[in-house]
Amino acid sequence: MNSLYKSEIGQKEIINLYEQKIKDLDIDYNYKIIDTEFGKTNIIVTGDASKPPIMLIHGSNGCAPIALETYPNLHKDFQVFAVDVLAQPNKSAETRLSMKDHSYGIWINDIINQLNLNNVTMAGFSFGGLIILKTLIQNEKKIKEVFLSAPAFIVNGNPFVLLLKVFIPMKLYIRTHKTKYLEKFLTTLFTEPDNFALKYLAKVFIHFKMDFTPVPVIKKEEAKLISTPITLIAAKKDIMFPGAKMLTRAKKIFPSLQRVILLENSKHVQNKTDNYIIEKMILKK
Repeated sequence: MNSLYKSEIGQKEIINLYEQKIKDLDIDYNYKIIDTEFGKTNIIVTGDASKPPIMLIHGSNGCAPIALETYPNLHKDFQVFAVDVLAQPNKSAETRLSMKDHSYGIWINDIINQLNLNNVTMAGFSFGGLIILKTLIQNEKKIKEVFLSAPAFIVNGNPFVLLLKVFIPMKLYIRTHKTKYLEKFLTTLFTEPDNFALKYLAKVFIHFKMDFTPVPVIKKEEAKLISTPITLIAAKKDIMFPGAKMLTRAKKIFPSLQRVILLENSKHVQNKTDNYIIEKMILKK
């Protein structure tokens, strides 16, 4: 299989940033490697094993340390399992799964089974939300509840706006390596500046073969089958997955929708203040 990394040097630079991020978090953790049918999956585990499990799923072009940084206090009440998503710039296998079938659900449920987890809380951002919903569709028996932040798979933004404001600046950066295009991309999607995202995505966009497959949306029939309690956090200024549009559809199709929040001033990627609000909801404080 051809690597998703364009060069070994580029891969090393990305993984070095990964390692630096987990080091900067200054937490006690260990790595757990789960051998699934889709390839080896790297998981960062932190927190007391006697506490309830929570699984964190990061967004596209991301990694587990970013998920841990987003909600830094979960380890106080949970044992945290932060998953490196397959075929993303991280330490898991480079197997690219289909978003059209149940592969992502089969993969996550395999991990849950191999870890012998039950009553799992799940929290995911963006593409991580799609993965969580796929998991619930495939088999939700071991999932206690889920928290979805600006998730993919419920609605999509205007394709023309996305082309103009997201994909063209990304492509121009890849072609020219000029930081101004990357900064334009980040300003469109990030509520506040993120220095690590700037450094990390600068390498990812140039050295990693990203997946530009259109993101599907969940079918009404699939959503109706989900009984696991869902907390949905949408962002009003999110052009990827528009918040108001998302909440309107979610209320119609999810019978287990327990709670919804529209972050009035948030773009696609929440800022620290909004992440703290989400974290408090997960911790129920």
